[in-house]
Amino acid sequence: MLKAVIDAEAIKDAVEAVSSLVDEVKFAISEKGLELKAVDPANVAMVSLKVDSSAFQFFKATPGEIGIDLVRLSDLLSMADRGESVSLELDEESHKLKIGVGSLSYTLSLIDPSAIRKEPRIPELDLPAHVTLTGAELRRAVKAAEKVSDHVVLGVADDMFYMEAKGDIDALKLTIPSSELLGLKPGQARSLFSLDYLSDMSKSIGKASEVKLELGVDYPLRIGFRIKEVEISYLLAPRIEQE
Repeated sequence: MLKAVIDAEAIKDAVEAVSSLVDEVKFAISEKGLELKAVDPANVAMVSLKVDSSAFQFFKATPGEIGIDLVRLSDLLSMADRGESVSLELDEESHKLKIGVGSLSYTLSLIDPSAIRKEPRIPELDLPAHVTLTGAELRRAVKAAEKVSDHVVLGVADDMFYMEAKGDIDALKLTIPSSELLGLKPGQARSLFSLDYLSDMSKSIGKASEVKLELGVDYPLRIGFRIKEVEISYLLAPRIEQE
């Protein structure tokens, strides 16, 4: 059972953060809220999402799980204007989700959770370097790197965070000293990542006032942030640098 009402922008932001990597997901429902974990088809990136019950204007649920086509859900939510609320009600008999937006009412057919790819096991990583900065600053840096390459190096050295992108002709280097960051835990860190993935992720990251990056040497990148009451985490595998 699920009956809930939530701000339209909050649910849109949550769906956008996940749909940048996957089209179909399995939401775990509990009295505490909604949660999911998913991995992209290429096994390069993972996303985890938590929408606490406190993020909702009204929330009542019993434990269970539902499978949702995020493309269809995103399309329906696009009809909601800023400031509006979205109501969600699970019809367990018909296995459909009723979605209310103002005077509009939709019925979304659900996917059998067993038909959706199994949830990934999020690895426990003790990454040595932590960098905290604004989402807008990271989004801007990623967009700048896209101008010259399809991959980027992220690292920490000499009490500063840096990004490097090299193309066939052009190159970009961004350095941000600790004094200009929201936070920095120095440690050995340098890894190469796909800009295709970072670009997709940064669309949601750019809305966050604070983003935490956890890095190592040729290790995955963990990105954690919140948008309103929605907690989002990405894990992106590194690429191997060519000599």
